Order: sequence, then C-alpha cells, then structure tokens
Amino acid sequence: MANSPQAKKRIRRNERRAIINRQRRSRIRSFVRKVEEAIASGDQQAAAEALKAAQPEIMRGASKGVLHKNTASRKVSRLSQRVARMATQ
Repeated sequence: MANSPQAKKRIRRNERRAIINRQRRSRIRSFVRKVEEAIASGDQQAAAEALKAAQPEIMRGASKGVLHKNTASRKVSRLSQRVARMATQ
C-alpha cells in the first residue's frame, strides 16, 4: 500500500489514465470493426470510407501510447491491403 503522498497521487493519476486509455482503445476497436464489417459486406466504397476514418484514430492511439507505433502501422497496413484487394475482385 502506498504511504507517501507522492505514491498516493500516482495511484489516483494511474486510475484516471487507465479509464482514458480504456476509452481510447475501445474507440479504436469500434473504428476497426466498422472497416471489417464493410469488408465482410463486400461494399468497397463503405470500406474505403471507414478506413479513411479509422486511420487517424489508430495513429492517434499510437501517439498517445495506447498502441505501440508498429502495431498501429501494422493494423493500418493490413486493413488497407484488404480494402485494396476488394477493388481487384
């Protein structure tokens, strides 16, 4: 258990940050899910629109420390590939 005022403050801060990070992660997942649903439905236009909205959200998560930079880049890359593959089919 934290005894010093600094440690107690750190616990309060960590709890607040955990809530914010959980919200950010959830928001990112929602955007990604919208892209995946559009891909599954076969609507290339909707998938491209959803990807365009999801991309900045994913990268924002990386800059805020919710996702690792390489993880965010990988997610964007793989989603982009799947959307691009729809155009050729």
